[in-house]
Amino acid sequence: MKRNYQQMMEEVIRRESSNGRRPTLLLHACCAPCSSYVLEALSPYFSITLFYYNPNISPRSEYEFRLAELARLIREMGLDETVTLIDGGYEPDRFLAIASGREQLPEGGSRCADCYRLRLRKTAEVAAEGGFAYFTTTLSISPYKNAEWLNTIGEEEGRTAGVPYLPSDFKKRNGYKRSCELSELYQLYRQNYCGCVYSKRASD
Repeated sequence: MKRNYQQMMEEVIRRESSNGRRPTLLLHACCAPCSSYVLEALSPYFSITLFYYNPNISPRSEYEFRLAELARLIREMGLDETVTLIDGGYEPDRFLAIASGREQLPEGGSRCADCYRLRLRKTAEVAAEGGFAYFTTTLSISPYKNAEWLNTIGEEEGRTAGVPYLPSDFKKRNGYKRSCELSELYQLYRQNYCGCVYSKRASD
């Protein structure tokens, strides 16, 4: 049976809120536009640390610009005193290693699934090291990203690391539409490719 990840997340929020808790959340962030709505939706309920870990992004200047846009978004949303931003470091060789032999595959295939896992595994490990109550990712806000894959991988990596994955499908409840509105409001840079050299090639 297909699971409703949005409803599952809302149940976690109701449970934590009813117990008077504001748990810590390590939120993997791919870019400012995707993070905008997610921050708006979750910051009332969680103490959020944004974790920018995206070894797939190419070139380095693109990586650094997206990171700078995230920092600007936090400031302009007035969240700079409550949301922390961590740069996980630029490790493009790790992505190129998992992509090896699958460079010609179209987007949305096994290369992308392993890219999700690469980023979520690192996020889960950092969440465990930091004692976070939950971790999740902004990636599911994109209509081009497979929410079922993301949640399945997140749950698997969470079990291995010992930190619960917060189920999510942020495109629900008009989340993607709202992210577009917030991107316009804050004049955020909206890239036309997911980040990797292969998606950039397909977008040219």
